[in-house]
Amino acid sequence: MKNLVLSMRPWLDRLYLASGIGGSLFLIMILLLITAQMLARWGGAIITGAPDYTGYCMAAASFLALPYALNRGAHIRVSLLLGVLGRYRRYGEIWCFAVGSYFACFFAYYAIKSTHESYRFNDISQGQDASPIWIPQIAMCIGTVILAVAFIDHLMSLLFVGDHNIEEEALDANAE
Repeated sequence: MKNLVLSMRPWLDRLYLASGIGGSLFLIMILLLITAQMLARWGGAIITGAPDYTGYCMAAASFLALPYALNRGAHIRVSLLLGVLGRYRRYGEIWCFAVGSYFACFFAYYAIKSTHESYRFNDISQGQDASPIWIPQIAMCIGTVILAVAFIDHLMSLLFVGDHNIEEEALDANAE
């Protein structure tokens, strides 16, 4: 099992990086939409639905950035509590990653279920854009599924390799 976990490492790191890049591209889209809105208003025009699309991009950026942030050590962790555990720290980390994996899978399941329901009932956004709401929800599904994969990945690494793969430099920098 250790070899399988180690052989998956490069692929999973690329997946988390791709997710982070996707999140950053949606941030760039927010910048472009806001700039276009400003230019249009200065010209006396209005871009219908632009605020709604900006909100969708913000949600997509947030959810797609979650797995990358976890992998880079940017999430809030319980390091103070884990530090107090001393020689039992590993068990505390296993418990934390197990609980995180459970909730991430739970969240991913219901994100997918909610998106499917939006598709089935043809839910339309309440804004001026009147877009099918399941389309922007897809980014939420992708982000939560990759986050669940990331939590399970770090849990499996901790169990079978002996250490999670969260970058320690980021953890040490946040602890100071």
